[in-house]
Amino acid sequence: MKKMNRRKILKISGAAISGSFVTGHSMAKAPRISSKKLKILVTGAHPDDPETGCGGVIARYTAEGHDVKLLYLTRGEAGIQGISHDESAKIRTKEANEANKILKTNPVFFGQIDGDTMITKKWYEKMINIIKAESPDIIFTQWPIDTHRDHRICSILVYDAWLNTGSNSALYYYEVMTGEQSQNFHPSDYVDITPVVETKWKACFIHKSQKIDEMYPDSHGKMEVFRGMEFGCKYAEGFVHHQQSPVGYLPGPV
Repeated sequence: MKKMNRRKILKISGAAISGSFVTGHSMAKAPRISSKKLKILVTGAHPDDPETGCGGVIARYTAEGHDVKLLYLTRGEAGIQGISHDESAKIRTKEANEANKILKTNPVFFGQIDGDTMITKKWYEKMINIIKAESPDIIFTQWPIDTHRDHRICSILVYDAWLNTGSNSALYYYEVMTGEQSQNFHPSDYVDITPVVETKWKACFIHKSQKIDEMYPDSHGKMEVFRGMEFGCKYAEGFVHHQQSPVGYLPGPV
């Protein structure tokens, strides 16, 4: 085995470091343009998770004419204190449908129960079948290191389906209420959502059953501003790209 002298080590290290900056597309300010209509699947555990976590990038995609579906693992059955699961599901499903109208997306309800989500062979297979049927170019899902069990389960089911359908879709993770829920989240990619932030807010604030007008400014609102500061714009959303997945089209600077 050849000995490595200090000069060679420094040369290799320098090449590796410079390569990481060249290949990394997260902070690139050059416009990114998709020449074809894309199929995008955004998954979340509850009605309001996709909207609050990445409603901005969703609004940018649909404004460009791309096909976006929002898959909800549950209908939010346990999400309204003091009423039955059935009644809560009706209210939150209606809110989700209204939010989808604002974002110009199509909702899909996966069929699990809020607060009682599970990972079993049956649910693995159902998620695999959905991903196969949809064949999305890009998948967004929740970050797996999260204090909410439903969020973690959603993420794991989607990741398993991505693995078992050929890993052909670009896979990105989004954050919700970082620090309180999403943990150890460090974006690899950013999207400037400034031009569509009001559309995102309208879709999020439809979820009145979640008292979102009270909690949004101190959670999701702060995230939008902070990610914007990191990216150099007014409002942004951050994402973690799975490095073994294809690089997907993300709307570029405006």
